[in-house]
Amino acid sequence: MSRLRIFNDDVPTAPLLTTDNPAEIATELAKIGVGLEQWQPAHAVQPGDAAETIMAAYQADIDRLVDANGFRSVDVVSIAPDNPQREAMRAKFLDEHFHQEDEVRFFVAGSGLFTLHVDGKVYEILCEAGDLISVPDRMTHWFDMGPEPSFVAIRFFTEPDGWVGHFTGTDIARQFPRYEVGQARPA
Repeated sequence: MSRLRIFNDDVPTAPLLTTDNPAEIATELAKIGVGLEQWQPAHAVQPGDAAETIMAAYQADIDRLVDANGFRSVDVVSIAPDNPQREAMRAKFLDEHFHQEDEVRFFVAGSGLFTLHVDGKVYEILCEAGDLISVPDRMTHWFDMGPEPSFVAIRFFTEPDGWVGHFTGTDIARQFPRYEVGQARPA
């Protein structure tokens, strides 16, 4: 089950709100323009499966989202805990950054920790299989896949280079909880 924790951005140790209620999570995120829908993943895939396998399994969902939103590029991140590049992949988006288009991800297996920094608050979202999250363009955030990453996410873009992160240079992400071993449920 997904979880949302909201903090003041200067108090990383005491959340103002903690909830795993899907409706409450969606309501709180909608207040800042973030979309979160929960779907039932229809096809069994595993972290580490080939991107082509995952794209084929979810082609109907991909086509529907592309048609509805005008996405022009789709890719897959599929990473298992034994991936030899896991440390470098984890480090890539651990610091606060933004993108110049909406960041849309559909988690079809496993989990990851999205953390948003908006108007003096920090929104920590544990995304799990079935979560479709849409983070608006230019919203500052960071993403942690943990030291033993285990997830599959389908990513949607309007521009082929939409995934490029623009880093803010702040250290705020280092002040808040990371996604450590034991927080994730098995994929």
